[in-house]
Amino acid sequence: MRLVLDEQMAQKAMNVASTISDMPSVLSAVKNRDSDFLQPLSLRLAEKNGARYVVIGDSKGIRLAHPDTAAIGLSMLDDEPGERPLMFPDSKAYAYTAQGSLGSSMRARAPIVSHETGDMIGVVSVGYLTDRIASVVNRYRQTLALVIILGFLVSAVMAVAFADYVKRTIFGLEPEQIGRLYQERNATLESVREGIIAINKDGRITTCNQAALATLGLPTSQDLIGLPMQEVLPDSNILDVLTTGKPHYDHQVWMQGKQLIVNRIPLTTGGQVTGVVSSFRLKDELDRVSQQLDRVQQYADSLRSQAHEYSNKLHTIAGLIQIGATEAALNYIGQENQSHQALIQLLLEAAPDPILAGCLLGKYSRARELGLSLKVDDSSHMRSLPADLSRDQLVAIIGNLLDNALEATLHHKGPGGEVRLSMTDLGNDLIFEIDDDGPGLTAEDQRRIFNKGVTSKKEDGHGIGLYLVRKQLDILGGQVLVEPGDHGGSRFVVFIPKVSPEQKITQGTQLV
Repeated sequence: MRLVLDEQMAQKAMNVASTISDMPSVLSAVKNRDSDFLQPLSLRLAEKNGARYVVIGDSKGIRLAHPDTAAIGLSMLDDEPGERPLMFPDSKAYAYTAQGSLGSSMRARAPIVSHETGDMIGVVSVGYLTDRIASVVNRYRQTLALVIILGFLVSAVMAVAFADYVKRTIFGLEPEQIGRLYQERNATLESVREGIIAINKDGRITTCNQAALATLGLPTSQDLIGLPMQEVLPDSNILDVLTTGKPHYDHQVWMQGKQLIVNRIPLTTGGQVTGVVSSFRLKDELDRVSQQLDRVQQYADSLRSQAHEYSNKLHTIAGLIQIGATEAALNYIGQENQSHQALIQLLLEAAPDPILAGCLLGKYSRARELGLSLKVDDSSHMRSLPADLSRDQLVAIIGNLLDNALEATLHHKGPGGEVRLSMTDLGNDLIFEIDDDGPGLTAEDQRRIFNKGVTSKKEDGHGIGLYLVRKQLDILGGQVLVEPGDHGGSRFVVFIPKVSPEQKITQGTQLV
């Protein structure tokens, strides 16, 4: 730095000396040896240019102007060891460092040349004290040190703030913890049976497990990470959640030709939606589990009803035997067996499907346990059940309607009441009519009865059965009508199309 400053100071001194030597007023005053003019002028020029001194002399080096008036008239070479001669090769200024009468200084000399003759008639010497250079260097060093210290402090504060920000961003976790969590996250994603897809705020996929690929029928070899969601699944509504920030719970959607149950949850940071996580699985899997539970419940109810019914019958038969009425006991046994066999024979002819027949037989036993009767119309015919019709859904619909009819009849009419069932598969629909001896339904109740939680019963846990009936019929593309019955109760008429909505869509596509 000192060398650079020395060079800069030397160049500045030469520039000032050359400028002063070219001034016409200086040239004229030197010719006339006018010290009265040159002395104040040299002081002003030194102050203006920040120089320690400006000395003007004649061609022999005799001072005509000097900061110290006592030195005027003396030779400029007196204060220099070796008496440096006043020589100017090519009439150009030069600079050097010397110890003079005013102390050690960076000096520059420039010749004053006559414009008429071209001869040197004087000399200008400009000096900058070297102690000033040292002060400048020290000032620069102090400034540089201060800048370095401040830069270090600012960098330290920024580093701490950035580290704190990063720490908060990663929830205070250490790198090894993040690595372990990443492995656990991948293992968790692949262990669940539900499909999981996550997108970022740009709508690009950031997470996708194997279950999602298998459920949606996407190639398992393809890497979907980073691809736009609209490009991979154009019929998905996940971007709606990204826009609105509202979650979707248990939505039923059609995607890739499959019916899914979908949950979509927005991810937020600082109140802004930064992504969405969607989990889904095939609806028929959930329906299968739900329907299996319904069937188990129905089987349990049927077994309980039959056990209760046959327990009473066995007690009656035991009593007849104990009193010696053997003939009456045999007639009673034959009568019960004949009634039960007649129902079984009717169901085998009218509804040979074992699941439907088993459901009706169970409800028949349940009715008898309650002191009611379930009458199946002799003209019933239900032999053309479509192979792709879910028996679980069919049993759920008919079972819930029969349960509702039995309860309504029991509460309104009591023991001795009757529920009537008629079935037909003629035409394009499967039709079931269930007529009860209940109190009937008002027009308002007929409109509301299939809403979730709506019930005429005071006990908790009701208001679900008819809601499930409507839900299952919606899936099958069917409908249910409610009208007044012939015996003062209500009649529920169920229509289930033999051709499912999916088959209609497929057939329509093939026709096109």
